[in-house]
Amino acid sequence: MQFNLLGCRRIVRMVAGATAAALLAFAPLGTTASAQTDVLQNAMPDFTRVVEQTEASVVNIRTTETVRIRNRMGPGGNDPYELFRWFFGPDFLPPMPGQPRGQPEPDQERTVPRGVGSGFIITEDGFILTNNHVVAGSSDIFVTLNDGKEYRAKIVGTDTRTDLALLKIDAKGLKPLPIGESRSLRKGQWVLAIGSPFGLESTVTAGIVSAINRETGDYLPFIQTDVAVNPGNSGGPLIDLSGRVVGVNSQIVSRSGGFMGISLAIPIDEAMLVVEQLKDHGKVTRGRIGVQIGTVSEDVAKAIGLPKAMGAMVSNVERNGPADQAGVRSGDVITRFNDREINHMSDLPRIVGNTKPGTRATMELWRKGRTVKVNVKVGEMPSTDDDTPARPSTPEPGPADALGLTVTDVPAALRDKFQFEGGVQVAQVEGPAADAGLSPGDIVLTINDTDVTSPSHYASVVSKLDKSRPAAVLVMRGDQSQWVTITPRK
Repeated sequence: MQFNLLGCRRIVRMVAGATAAALLAFAPLGTTASAQTDVLQNAMPDFTRVVEQTEASVVNIRTTETVRIRNRMGPGGNDPYELFRWFFGPDFLPPMPGQPRGQPEPDQERTVPRGVGSGFIITEDGFILTNNHVVAGSSDIFVTLNDGKEYRAKIVGTDTRTDLALLKIDAKGLKPLPIGESRSLRKGQWVLAIGSPFGLESTVTAGIVSAINRETGDYLPFIQTDVAVNPGNSGGPLIDLSGRVVGVNSQIVSRSGGFMGISLAIPIDEAMLVVEQLKDHGKVTRGRIGVQIGTVSEDVAKAIGLPKAMGAMVSNVERNGPADQAGVRSGDVITRFNDREINHMSDLPRIVGNTKPGTRATMELWRKGRTVKVNVKVGEMPSTDDDTPARPSTPEPGPADALGLTVTDVPAALRDKFQFEGGVQVAQVEGPAADAGLSPGDIVLTINDTDVTSPSHYASVVSKLDKSRPAAVLVMRGDQSQWVTITPRK
């Protein structure tokens, strides 16, 4: 196929002319030629001013690591008999001078490139923020400024949970990036990324904020954009049109390993909270209250009388932990913490984690159709998790009820182990309960707003259930509790 270049130029001119005509069609009548030119220039934002203001604050980060290399025959090796020894054994030839018989020459260490990333200056005296995964496992870190000057950097502190690292170089009079507010971002807002994708230093890409508070199962709610971010952009800044950093580029959602239209950035509001602790202590200390939580579905919210599906449902309370001492129970729904509403389950660990250990906090709980307030002393998050308790044993089966359950008394050993009162243990499951996911060995603690105290009490509660609507059942499995909905059979 042949292309007519002249024809292509004519087509381009036609398209450009049509675009200009379309834009000018929306200009007010009587607009001057100069004003019409302004309309064309303002059709798309001009990023040049922002780049000029911020580019010098973005740095390239390269890392190296020290690896052990076995001696070998050939170029780069220093034992020409290594190949023979590999085939015939260590005693095949006399040892090298100064080397005992039968022992090859010791392995050597070599420094090799490890990776390339980005970062940005946050203080005039050389503090730099980047991703933890950019510098993790490195032997040496080198920071190159926009003017080409290179410095050896040291790690002030890292936080794997948020994937952030704070570095320091020995420099003065640097130009820090102004810190913005990620909480004020809106969908559709223009943003820029500056970094070193594939080692190409000081590369600028632009796009819009495509989602806010994107949950990915991590500790942070990410800023989602369509800004082109590739390997090497990690740790670089996400910048708004005012020239302020609003996020730290951290991840991409991709099936190919390269950019596919979705990139994720750590909100700068969250990042600076981490920076403050890394500066002061070299590590991040987080609060905890000793609960395991789950989501609150629409069905469960309706069944327990919660006005809307929100909050964090308590599935387990750590024995003698802060929440236990405050009176929190399995099945409670935490709706507020220190006057901050818990809209989603993931809100709670972030809010509690940012609370200083040892401080007192007020929590609002939804319990049996009403709001309960408790005061809790926030503890410090441990470095390791406790072992998961063993699953309860399964008792003998019996006749099933309207929920499809057969229940028995809870063994005393289980009550002592998990520190709860009342409840019944599931011996057999069928029908509606089986469809809801219950299994033998589960413990039923509450039905709707009624705590179950014994098998006879349980039977009485089930017999009075409305067969036309689902019942909310609080079920404990191992050390986890969860609300499930079961519609009784008629």
